[in-house]
Amino acid sequence: MKADPVDHCLTKNLLRTCVRPDGRFIVAHHRSSFTAANLRGHQRIGELGRLEGGQPVSNQENFPEGPIEAHETDGVYEIANPLPFRGVTFIGKGWADATRRNLSSICLPPPADFSMTQWLRDHLAGHFASSRSLAGFIKDLPEPLQIALAVNSTDPQDLIALAEAAGEFVYDPDTGNPAGLRFVSQANGNSKPLIHDLPLFEAVANNPRLPDDFKDAMVLRPGAQGNSPIVGEWSSEGGSHVYEYLRYNSYIPWGHFAANMANDAIRYRAETLTMKDMTGMRHLYYQRTFVRLAQMLGVLTNFHQKALSPRELEALRMRIRDHLAKRQDGRDIPMNGVLWGWNLGFDYTPSHYRMHASHQQVHQQYALIPRHAPQADGATDDQEWVPTYACGDQIDTFIRRYRESTGVDFFTAYIDALEHNTRTDGRTDGDCDLVVFRDEHVMVFVPKAQTSQWELQIIPTTPVGNVLEADAVMRASLDWALLMAVRTLWNMGARMITTFEYSKRLDAGHTGQRLLYSLLPRLPESPGAFSEAQLRWITGHYPEDFATICRSHRPSPEEL
Repeated sequence: MKADPVDHCLTKNLLRTCVRPDGRFIVAHHRSSFTAANLRGHQRIGELGRLEGGQPVSNQENFPEGPIEAHETDGVYEIANPLPFRGVTFIGKGWADATRRNLSSICLPPPADFSMTQWLRDHLAGHFASSRSLAGFIKDLPEPLQIALAVNSTDPQDLIALAEAAGEFVYDPDTGNPAGLRFVSQANGNSKPLIHDLPLFEAVANNPRLPDDFKDAMVLRPGAQGNSPIVGEWSSEGGSHVYEYLRYNSYIPWGHFAANMANDAIRYRAETLTMKDMTGMRHLYYQRTFVRLAQMLGVLTNFHQKALSPRELEALRMRIRDHLAKRQDGRDIPMNGVLWGWNLGFDYTPSHYRMHASHQQVHQQYALIPRHAPQADGATDDQEWVPTYACGDQIDTFIRRYRESTGVDFFTAYIDALEHNTRTDGRTDGDCDLVVFRDEHVMVFVPKAQTSQWELQIIPTTPVGNVLEADAVMRASLDWALLMAVRTLWNMGARMITTFEYSKRLDAGHTGQRLLYSLLPRLPESPGAFSEAQLRWITGHYPEDFATICRSHRPSPEEL
C-alpha cells in the first residue's frame, strides 16, 4: 500500500473529523483487492436441496481450491463524524448505489392491521360463540404471545382483553367503562395498583389502539404512575395540555423534570403532535431552566404559583443574562450545565426486551447539571471535586482543539461545508443538498456522517450555544424545527425516535459552540450490535439521497 498523505493539518494533528477548515467535507473511499490464503484442510461437499426439476443444488462453491483472489469491489466510503467522539460512518457503495436508483426504498411500511379476535371468529367460529369466550381465550394465551399481541394488535377488543389480563380495574356502574385501577393495601400503610403482569401491562398501555379510557386509568391520569408532584402546567385553546412532573428520586443527579402531554391531550403518534403541543412542552423546559437559574443567582427568588407568560419568560431570561454580564466571573454558578431530551415511541419483545422508551406518548426530560461533585471517598486534597459530565462538553473540548490546530472556528467551517456539499459518491447528476428545512434562524439537515441510518440534526445559523442565549424568536424557530423534523421522520415510517440536545455550559462565554439537536430513529433492522458499540455506524444510503427523500416527506405548514 502507498504511504498515507500527511500534509493536511487535520491529519498532522490527529483531529479525526470530516470538516476541513476551508468548509469542505473529507470522505475516504476504500477499494479492496487482496489475496486470502486458503487454510482449510478438508472439503464437505454436500447437497443443499433440489430445483423444481429435481436437479441437485450443491455447496461446491463454498469449497474452492487454492488461495482466494478478492478483486476490487465497489468499495466502502468512510466518513469521520464532524464531532469525532461520535465515531465514524461507513457507507457500502453498492448498497447505497442501489438505494440511489430507488429512493422510495428509504421508508418503512405501515404495520398491517391485525385482530386476534377476528382471526378466532374466522377460524374457530364453532368453538367461540361470544366475545366473552374470545376474550377469555386471549387472557389464557402464554405470556410471550400476549406481549406480541399487545404490541402488534390493532383491534381494541384484543387490547381490552389483554389489559384486563395484566391488571384489575374498577368500572363505572352506569357506563361500564374503566373508572380506575383496583388497589391493594400494603403493610406500610401505602397502597399499590393490582398488576398481575407488569411487562404485559406496559406493552398494552403503550399501544395507540387501546381505548383512551383504559390508557387514562392505566398510565396517563396524574398519579397513575406514582406520587411525583406536578409542579408546572401549560394549556391552550385547541386541546393542548401539558403537565410538568418533578422526579426527585432520579437517576439524574439532583433530580429532573418531565413535561409530558396530559391525560386529556393524548399524543401517542407524532402525526397528532401540534405546534401548540410543542410550544407548551418546550415552554415548560425553558421556564424551569430560567426559574432555577434566577433563584440560584438571586436574580428573582419568589414566583407565584402560575405559569410565566411568553413575555415574562423572555424578560426573566434577559435579567439573568444582564446579571451574568455584570459579574467579573460567572463561574460561581453551581449548576452550569443543561440536559434535555425526549423519547417518542415504545416497543416490547415477547422475550421481555424493551426496545425503546419507558413511557407512553412523548417522554420529555430535562435537568440542570452541577459543575462538579465531591469525591465519594471523602478526599480533602486539591482534587476533592470531580468535574461532572454533560454531553455538550465533548463538543467544547473538540472545537477548542480544532481552532488551535486550524486557526478556524469549527462551526463556521461546518456550516460552510453543509452549504457547499458535494455528493459522497462524486456524481454530479444527483441532488447534493443536505438541508431538509430552514428558516432565517435554524436549519434541519442530514449530517454527512449519520450515527443512525436516519439521523437528522438541527442547528442555529447564528452563534447560540444554549437556551439562555436563545431569544424568543430563536426558541420559536427551534421548537418549529423539532416538530418539522420529528413529523418528517414519522411520515417516513419511523416509530421510535430519540432526540437530545448538545449545549454549551451556561458560564462558558463566547467559545463558538452552538446548540445542536440530534434526532435518532431506531429502525427495525438496526438494534445495535458490536459495530455500533465501537461507534462504527453502518448505513446503506448516501446522506444526500436521504435528505432528498426527507424533503419529499416534510409536512406542510397547514399540517402542523
